Parts: sequence; structure tokens; C-alpha cells
Amino acid sequence: MRGIRKSFEGNDVLKGVDFDVWPGEVHALVGENGAGKSTLMNILAGVHQPSGGTIEFDGRTNVVIPDEKSAQQLGISIVFQERSLFGHLNVAENIFAARQPNIFGHILRRRLQAEARRSLERIKLDLDPNTLVEELSPAQQQMVEIAKALSLEAKVIIFDEPTSSLTDKETQALFGVIRQLRSQGVGAIYISHRLEEIFQIADRVTVLKDGRWQGTTSVAETDTGDLVRRMVGRNLELRHNDAVAAHNPILLEVRGLSDPVSHPKALLKGISFNARAGEIVGFAGLAGAGRTELALSIIGIRPRGEGEIYVNGRRVTIRSPGEAIAAGVGYAFEDRKEGGLFLDMSIARNIAAAKLKRFGTWWLRDDRQSAVAVELQKSLRIACRDTSQLVQSLSGGNQQKVVLAKWLLANPKVLIVDEPTRGVDVGAKAEVHNLLYQVSREGAAVVVISSDLPEILAVSDRIYVMREGRITGELNRAEATEESVMRLASLTLPESV
Repeated sequence: MRGIRKSFEGNDVLKGVDFDVWPGEVHALVGENGAGKSTLMNILAGVHQPSGGTIEFDGRTNVVIPDEKSAQQLGISIVFQERSLFGHLNVAENIFAARQPNIFGHILRRRLQAEARRSLERIKLDLDPNTLVEELSPAQQQMVEIAKALSLEAKVIIFDEPTSSLTDKETQALFGVIRQLRSQGVGAIYISHRLEEIFQIADRVTVLKDGRWQGTTSVAETDTGDLVRRMVGRNLELRHNDAVAAHNPILLEVRGLSDPVSHPKALLKGISFNARAGEIVGFAGLAGAGRTELALSIIGIRPRGEGEIYVNGRRVTIRSPGEAIAAGVGYAFEDRKEGGLFLDMSIARNIAAAKLKRFGTWWLRDDRQSAVAVELQKSLRIACRDTSQLVQSLSGGNQQKVVLAKWLLANPKVLIVDEPTRGVDVGAKAEVHNLLYQVSREGAAVVVISSDLPEILAVSDRIYVMREGRITGELNRAEATEESVMRLASLTLPESV
């Protein structure tokens, strides 16, 4: 791709971008949200037409890709971040959707199964082609997407944030598949906000910023700091540097919290921990360790068996999120779209949601909501037209800022945030981290749950590690390394513990 330009309604999104990929190469494409990555790839995949520039493919010059089907016929396939599978159809039907082998409209089932099985075997996925997609794990669904791309005899496969919903183990399995594709001469384009992944899987990396090419380099010749500087145009402080006094008052204390024995998915067993004023406490662990279940139990969404909760030294009874807020505990959900935001409402109404009484008793004062929202929007640098804009139209990073703005307004004594930067770019991640630092510096206790181990290590004063519904260890900042956290996260506990 040479000198690619693209404008939407007079807005220049791509400004002369160069990009190439070779057979058997993994070429990473990085940049903040809005940098132009998706637009560039959508042009390659036939979704959009360029306003200028040229494309060469497989020895052909001045290639025109008018639509997605034409891209597939050339050998270009894309594995989208939001999976495009049909849950009620089986694996084989998804791999060959709209192009099943047939005679006069009658699907040849045996041939369909055989061809699907060959596609699955190519990526070493031991899966029955008759299995319904809705019964598969996110990682298996991602693999089916790849099998679908390979069934098109793709020469270039675009991976758009493929690990956003995968565990570390599933991510490594995906990397194994990508390396296998590389050995087979397939070119892979890899888009990710997780820069540590770039250094694990990619051969080269290209950086975009504001629709402009910022350079292409070998992964071996760059580092995270260099990529960040190119992406955002400035150095970012990605580490929490505030030392917390060990004698600050404890704002949240949990003693012996366990699930009811009768709970159909009983997991938590004797959880005890605390968080002090001005402190950021991280919770690490592998998928299924129980971190989110612990948070949901604390705020009253999940039923509790034994255990006590103390906020600012006072024992509290919390049976619902409303009671949690009244007790001074806020919770930013892991899935901000499902549990943290009202997508079809404005920014102003979302920010006001946790403190409605401030804006009226019998009816809500829109002018008051708007005034407060504008103030928070400016201080948190939420990129939007104005605060009447619907939240669903914002980028992931700005949606997360709205969630945090809501809790800044509510001013809880304790703020629990679950996966605070999932799916946001490196610049937005740094700004979200700074918001968490701000909350802690103002005297709140902040509890951060994250599957992103570098994030946990960067922001936390102390780290609790969980496995199988139990806390396996506690680390202070001096003790915490990726190795020490993973050792505790993998620790096998005796049944009597």
C-alpha cells in the first residue's frame, strides 16, 4: 500500500500512508484509537475505497479491491475483533457460510464436514465440525474465525485485536497458530493495543498517528518507550510513584468472605484482605481465579455466605449495589457496555447516574447535570462533541473515562475497578491510570482487578494474587515481579486450606 489517503465528508483520516507485508511475515500495526489503523485495513479488505494511493498484491500492480468478496478472491481475509460467527450454526456451517458445497442448492453435508475438518486440522484445532459455535469458548471461536479465513486460501490474514477477550494461555495458543501460518508462507497483519504482544509475535511494526505514517522498524530494533513516543507524540508516565504510608487508615476490610455452600457456582473460600486510604491495591490471577466474583460479592450482586465487610472501620451490610454506594463503595464493571454505562443515554446523564439526588428530588435538573458533566469532561479530557452526545458513539477509552467520571462525582471511600483499560489504546490507558492515581491521592482506597499483568505491576502499591477462589499471596511493590505473581497464580493449594 503506497501513499494511501482516505477522507470521510471532508475529514482526512489517512494522509499518505505506506504499509507492506511479505509472505511468512507478521507485521504489527499500532497507534492510538483514531490513528487510522482500522480504516487502512478496511481499505485492504475491500470495505472502503481509498481516496488516493495505490495497492500492489502478489505481483500485480494498481490493484482495485471494490468489495470484501473481491478481497477474499485475491487472498485477503480479516479476523475481526468483534467475532462475525453465527452462534446457532455449527462450526462447519460457519466456516463455509454462504459458500457451502452444494448441487442445485442442496448442501453436500459430508463434503462440508470433510472440508471443515481439513481447515481445523490445518491449525491443529481438535474440534467436531458439528459443534454449535455458541457452545465454544471465546478462544475456540477465535480459532474458528481463523479456520474460516484459511478456508478462503488466504495469503494475507489481518488480525484485529484478536486477544482482547482471551486468557494468557489462550493467547499463547493463538500465537502458536500465527507462527504456524508464518511457516506456511502466509502474511499476517497484527493490530493490538497490548504492546508486549508485539514483541512476542511480530517481525516488524508500523506506527500510525493522526492518519500519518510514523515509521516502520524491525521489532528487534525498537522498544516500548520508542513505540509509545511515536504513537502519542510524548513520553507517558506509566508507573504509580506515590509511596503509601503503611499507617494510613484502613478504608476497606474483608474478613473470611466465602460463597454460600449451596451456591451453584461456589468458588470463594475464606477471602480476607484490606485497602488503605490513598492506596491502590491490585488483584491478579489467572482466568477463573475468582477476582470478579469477589468484587460482585462485595457490592451485593453475588450472594455471600460467611464473611464480614468493614468500610472505614464500620461493619456494613451490603445486599445490592445501591447499598454499596450508600456505604461508600463504588464499582466500575469489567464490561462497561453491559454493566457500567447506559449506552443510549448522554454523557451527562451517565455521569450523573451514581449521584442522582444531587440533581433533584422529584425531577432531574438537566442544567445541573450538564454543568457538572462539562466540568468533568474538560478535566478528564473526554473527547466528544459535547456532553449531550450519546455514550455509545464514544471510543472505548472515552467510554471508560465517563465511567470513572461518574465515580469521581460520587466520591466513594472505596472504588473497585475491574479491567479498567481493556480494549483502550496506550494513550488512553495512561490517562485512565492517572485518573486512578488522582482518586487515590484524594484519599480513597482503590482496588484494581486486571488480567494485564504489566498494568497490575505498574499501578499497584500492593498486590493480592488469587487462584481457585482463594488468596495465595500478598506482594508489596518491591517484591512484585511477573515471575513472583505468576508463581502465586499457579500455586496448587491443598484442599484443606
